[in-house]
Amino acid sequence: MQQQRVPATAVTGGPESAPPPARRRRGHLARLTGRPQTLFSRLPLLLAAGLWLYAVPRTDFRDIGDFGLLDRFPPAYYAALAVLTAGFLVTLRRAGTAPWWPAAYCLAMLVALKAPPALLYDSVRYAWASKHDAVITRILAEGAVHPTAELSGGMSAYDQWPGFFALNAALVRAFGVDAAAAYTNWAPVALGALMLPVLVLVYRTFSDDWRLVWTAVWIFQLANWVGQDYLSPQGFAYLLYLTVLALVVRHFVRPGSAGRLRERGGLDPAAAAVPPPTGTRQRAVAVAIAAPLMAAINASHQLTPVMLCATLAALCLTRRYRNWGLLTVAVLIMVVWDLTMGRTLFLDTLGTLRESAGDLLSNSRAGYAGEPTGPGPELVGAANIAMVGLLAVLAGAAVLLRRRLTRSALPLLLAAAAPVPMFAVNDYGGEMLFRVYLFGLPGTAFFAAAALVPAAAGRRRALTVARRIALPALPVVLIALSAGFLPSYYGKEGMHYAPPAELALTRRAYDRAPEGALILATTGSFPGAYHRYDHYERWFFTEQDIPENLRMLKDPAGYLARGIPEGRSAYVILTPTQEKAVTGEGYLPPGGFTALKAALTASPLFRIVEESEHGLVLRYSSR
Repeated sequence: MQQQRVPATAVTGGPESAPPPARRRRGHLARLTGRPQTLFSRLPLLLAAGLWLYAVPRTDFRDIGDFGLLDRFPPAYYAALAVLTAGFLVTLRRAGTAPWWPAAYCLAMLVALKAPPALLYDSVRYAWASKHDAVITRILAEGAVHPTAELSGGMSAYDQWPGFFALNAALVRAFGVDAAAAYTNWAPVALGALMLPVLVLVYRTFSDDWRLVWTAVWIFQLANWVGQDYLSPQGFAYLLYLTVLALVVRHFVRPGSAGRLRERGGLDPAAAAVPPPTGTRQRAVAVAIAAPLMAAINASHQLTPVMLCATLAALCLTRRYRNWGLLTVAVLIMVVWDLTMGRTLFLDTLGTLRESAGDLLSNSRAGYAGEPTGPGPELVGAANIAMVGLLAVLAGAAVLLRRRLTRSALPLLLAAAAPVPMFAVNDYGGEMLFRVYLFGLPGTAFFAAAALVPAAAGRRRALTVARRIALPALPVVLIALSAGFLPSYYGKEGMHYAPPAELALTRRAYDRAPEGALILATTGSFPGAYHRYDHYERWFFTEQDIPENLRMLKDPAGYLARGIPEGRSAYVILTPTQEKAVTGEGYLPPGGFTALKAALTASPLFRIVEESEHGLVLRYSSR
């Protein structure tokens, strides 16, 4: 029997077996872009990157108006943020199988929101960052700190809590740059990127649902408008605080304390089972890891150790994390530091507690001398209030409606509430309101996300209703938070950016003043205000009660002359950044700064040393 021959094309894939042209094109596209899900995840990221890279160089930051950068960003910038939000929502649907796509969008949003100043500005953003650069420069020059030295303007505290500044002095040496100013504007991006994995660790402790985890991270980023993520001891200590919190919730579970929380049937579908209990030896190792972190916090910042101890004490209210030993270690480290390196300021603070303790209304006030003035500052205040209200409503709804999740994530709820009693202690220079919000934000963001991301399983009817509500609510809330973040973070940018020429004028004024001279300015919120701060005394003469400033404006020259010690060399520095700061924050009424300049210039008590569009320098002459 003759064997049938098989055509060669049937084996080799010749023309008879080749796929149609349309299928070949689709196959080629699939090889380039991957699966359709990957395509939909990747394209928004690429489109947003293109829009952002187009928009940022076209941002007119040199001519900042009443609304900060809000009306200086091109429309493409806002389009980039919208596309990122849409892409994040798309990837969120597959977060359980591809969690790295939401992570990529979270990192991209962080860069999109906070990197523009780092790429654009030719000077250090924010006066307090410039102040910290001056402290680092001094440590580099002297190679030591002087915790008992007396410096005007509260600058002694920086020698009493020098950890952060010593670390940056080492970084300056390691990078081979002239000063920390070379990388200062990148601090918000760097700190935000380092917080991402820490937040994920905290949230994954209480939820197995990647959608909930990444939504909480996204909300945290958008709600973190307080502005403490610049190159500061608070930003650094806050990162360490979150790291200690992650370590505690994951590795300090007491044996036999979880009870029904280890049974899947009694948990919210999105909740994670309690981490395995740890024995005495494991907890001892965890303490050995946490103690250096706590020491670094205490060496860097005054308030964060107090917040850490309050959080650990709140966690002790649950049997799960009732670890008195760890709390004792945290308190001992704090007390030892306060009574040694920080003794001077610590005792001064204790002396003021008699006046501030229990004064809830005063301690919870915002840190402004008066009412914010101008379209930008007023919009910032409104955006701040709206965002706090929105988060509170969402988090409260989740606590009430998802009680099983609240029961398993109770430690996170307690951590969010732990800072609130600080209102009864001190106003922290008008900053306590913002710090309580900041330290309560990780837990608040988690429960706000829980209100927007329904469980993936559960009773069919309830789940259907939750999904119908969440489908429009989630994108609306994320867009609203983005809209609130932008004015909160960039609405007062006129106070935060000063051209290099203004900084140069300020430094020339300091350098020409003799050792020990008195430097006068309306406020310390301008770049270069603390240049060579250990060589001069400073008087920021509008940082006082508003009625006193109004009296000062009746006779500025005479008022300042009466405050200058006899025979003391004194210089007055007035800059455009100061004008925006004192007017926007309500220290002076509109037009007050201009009237002040005119009065001092016309007075025979003050002689003009330098005057330009970048500022005015006057020398006091007692005749």
